[in-house]
Amino acid sequence: EQLQNLKRSIADVVTNEKRLEMQQNQIQQKIDTLDQQAMQALHANREDLARMALQRKETLLLQINGYEQQLAQLHAQEEKLINMERTISARVETFRTQKEMVKAQYSAAQAQVKINEQVTGISEEMNEMNMAMQRAQDKVLTMQARANAMDSLIEQGTLGEQGLLGAGSGDPLERELRQISAHQNVEDQLEAMKQQMQPRGPDAQQRQTEGPPSYT
Repeated sequence: EQLQNLKRSIADVVTNEKRLEMQQNQIQQKIDTLDQQAMQALHANREDLARMALQRKETLLLQINGYEQQLAQLHAQEEKLINMERTISARVETFRTQKEMVKAQYSAAQAQVKINEQVTGISEEMNEMNMAMQRAQDKVLTMQARANAMDSLIEQGTLGEQGLLGAGSGDPLERELRQISAHQNVEDQLEAMKQQMQPRGPDAQQRQTEGPPSYT
């Protein structure tokens, strides 16, 4: 707004200068005419008329001087206004440049904030994943430690059939019967394997008839 007012003021000053210059030129033309009339009057031996023409000329010269002073003042005012307009224009341009810079910085800051927010969210998710992974690893280590401890107890004989899941009753009679049954099963399986290893043929049939060889 201030810049626009200055421009209008400069335009008004220039208009006044042009108007005064036109008036000054008109008076100068009248002065030239009076000089010619004074010369003509002298040639006609009319000194009185020549004197009157020169007196009017002097009056117009005073007006010319007044116009010159006004024009000088207007020129000075115009220069002052032009300098002010240049100064304000430079400030306005600087302000616009700074404004654009601030806008660019603000946009960059906004983008950085969004990036930081995204990174923060990712970091939080990674932290949660790491914590979940750590909990899982802790559970695995706990189970491994428990399994190792049970293996050690079994090897040492501290943890027997009673300490195992599904081992059945801890009655000594039942345990003895299971051991006998298991021993018999092993012997039966061993005898069957021996039968499969014996050669086929007449000799084999004879040996089968005679019965198994004695190991005593």
